[in-house]
Amino acid sequence: MRVVVGADDAIATGANLVAEVVAARPDATLGFATGATPAPLYAELARRRQAGLVDFSRAHAVALDEYLGLAPDHADSYAHQLHREVTGPLGIAREHCDFLRGDAPDPDEECVRYERVLARGVDLQVLGIGRNGHIAFNEPGTDVASRTRVVQLAPSTRQANRGLLSTLADTPEAALSQGVGTILEARRILLIARGAAKAEALERALRGPVDPACPASALQLHDDVTVIADEEAAAGLAQAGAIRST
Repeated sequence: MRVVVGADDAIATGANLVAEVVAARPDATLGFATGATPAPLYAELARRRQAGLVDFSRAHAVALDEYLGLAPDHADSYAHQLHREVTGPLGIAREHCDFLRGDAPDPDEECVRYERVLARGVDLQVLGIGRNGHIAFNEPGTDVASRTRVVQLAPSTRQANRGLLSTLADTPEAALSQGVGTILEARRILLIARGAAKAEALERALRGPVDPACPASALQLHDDVTVIADEEAAAGLAQAGAIRST
């Protein structure tokens, strides 16, 4: 596992990794996380694309999760957010994007369908980490072998996401999410942590035992993980002398 700390250095490292994957395989499948945490990475990638430094025109995109009941064109759906803030600015064609459908008539069947999509291979998965150690919508207690499924969201997760909604009065209570086991099948993983609120979760994920109580700790089982964090998120690692920057 590689850990890089420092806002500017970390974002550059993350962007270099994504660019490296796409350069090696122009039709790579990239898994994108939503939310504020990866936004600086996506902005840097969009800047590089505008400058002609990286070409995403043949790349494919998949998502980590989606709110149950929301159609892809709903303003608060993750599919809409990804198109607006990530795949659009990166120039990834819509026909190359396959995201979970929160409005699927049969959510369980949609999860089965998505497992088939992901089984084709994800070259790089971008992840954030929740304050309680969740990755995607895999809340504490999730089995490390879990697959894409319908999940109930923890109150803390719903509260954290409430401020990100533009039209809904409250965060949905359930979502479709890749499982921890599904995520671990990506060839490479890029975990991003920003802010002091993530420090305890990041320390548990990287220094603690692999424990379902901290789903992100399962990343220790993967052999190609890069972690990028700002100084605040990495505070616990620094105190423990656990930072490795290469």
